[in-house]
Amino acid sequence: MSLSAYVPILGLFALAAGFALFSVATSLVVGPKRYNRAKLAAYECGIEPSPTPTGGGRFPIKFYLTAMLFIIFDIEIIFLYPWAVSFNALGLFGFVEMILFIATVFVAYAYVWRRGGLDWD
Repeated sequence: MSLSAYVPILGLFALAAGFALFSVATSLVVGPKRYNRAKLAAYECGIEPSPTPTGGGRFPIKFYLTAMLFIIFDIEIIFLYPWAVSFNALGLFGFVEMILFIATVFVAYAYVWRRGGLDWD
């Protein structure tokens, strides 16, 4: 297998990195520099930020559960796209395997829903 097939992908990565660096550098040079107390303060949805307790604040477990649920369903979508592209080549075996995969994810979703993991208190 020739590495020349990867040259366009590497070129695209280089172009994206160059554009990102150019954008950040340009905004630092051209952008306004009007700092004041309000811009330097932490923003917490319009309310005054509360002082952080010593040792750092603790986040409720709901934040982590929500993040894990997002990752699970995001990974499901990542698996669905290639399957949809090669659906005809996979045949009945691929269809049955995807049904089992979606059923497994749905069981996990139903469990989390039943346990109240999707309720935001």
